[in-house]
Amino acid sequence: MTSRTVVEIAPDDARRTALWAAGLLSAQPTPAQATRASTSRQQAIVGGMLRDLGAVQLDTISVLARSHELIAYARYGSLDRGAIERAYWDGDAFEYWSHAACILPLDSWPLFAFRRRHYRSRGERWHGAPRHDLNELKKRIRADGPVTTADVGGAKRGSDWWEWSDAKVGLEWLLDIGEVVVSRRVGWRRTYDLAERVVPPDLLHDDLSDDECMAALVLAGARLMGIGTASDIADVHRLPVSSVSRFAEAVGLVPVGVRGWPDAWAHPDALVWLDLAGRDRHRTTLLSPFDPLVWHRDRAERIFGMRHRIEAYTPAHKRVHGYFAMPVLHRGQLVARVDPKRDKNTLVAKRVTMESTSSAAVRGTARALAEAAFWVGSSNIVIEEASPARARAALRAELADAAQASES
Repeated sequence: MTSRTVVEIAPDDARRTALWAAGLLSAQPTPAQATRASTSRQQAIVGGMLRDLGAVQLDTISVLARSHELIAYARYGSLDRGAIERAYWDGDAFEYWSHAACILPLDSWPLFAFRRRHYRSRGERWHGAPRHDLNELKKRIRADGPVTTADVGGAKRGSDWWEWSDAKVGLEWLLDIGEVVVSRRVGWRRTYDLAERVVPPDLLHDDLSDDECMAALVLAGARLMGIGTASDIADVHRLPVSSVSRFAEAVGLVPVGVRGWPDAWAHPDALVWLDLAGRDRHRTTLLSPFDPLVWHRDRAERIFGMRHRIEAYTPAHKRVHGYFAMPVLHRGQLVARVDPKRDKNTLVAKRVTMESTSSAAVRGTARALAEAAFWVGSSNIVIEEASPARARAALRAELADAAQASES
């Protein structure tokens, strides 16, 4: 066995690289340029962001906004929300199982052939084998165009969310195996169309072997992480962790050592960026809990020192930080968590938990709240609770200063 040359990376550089790879450090165009751009240009900017990230996670929760909207907002500020939606659903993208249900660039369709084959060989999804006439469903779509579950009798056969109708199970099965594609959502309902009508002919194939698919997705996962452990990289597209060890060197990843980390790998572009990086230009913003910067909880804790968990499904009396607590990114650190709620024209911060009580952290958190309120059309901001308690007055003062400055 030959020994590998391991590149040593300082923890601070690993953190900076994570921000850069996720599009949250020195982004081009800048948020100021993006928000001044035409809506068609904003749509193109978000489309480019999707191609760079490779996956944007979807989620049903909408508190401040839907998570896929928040991903674009976190990087480029107060973009037109219609332009964000059009970038995803009117662009070259499709929805499929990646990190979870994700919007993916259309040219990555061939890379998920291994997953489609896996589902096909299993013969059923978690609701059981489809009982609906699949040929009849495809015939309906071919004749009438894309359908939602409402067009074929509804999604449920009972009051509970998991009691799917036979038609819903059938459509989801066809989605799993790649015979239909979801390329848009209407009223949050998936719209199913035939793969042959959505995927270009040069991409509509399952020619890649399982190993070729996983090798390509290991490389894509490493690009989104910048620098990551095998678990970090595998988690991007929910691959077996062993796939990283199998394919890392073959796809050109570089073994690195980061103090306090398990064995890790760097995408070569990340090392080039570290060599050439100039002065960092940081973004201050609220992050969706499903942002790729923080979606792997162990990694976020390792990089930023924040142990963050989704509490939406935790009983209310057991929540520590709130239903949809959003980390606050400021100067490359996670300095706070905000649990927001919209009440008519007011953005309510039900709870703000400061990880740092420095004046810079408080100012950054207030700035993040003010920008988010503007984006969603809220003219008022109310802070109900803050921890530590003394931070509440400081946050209110910073918000008042920001409001006064905007009026002058």
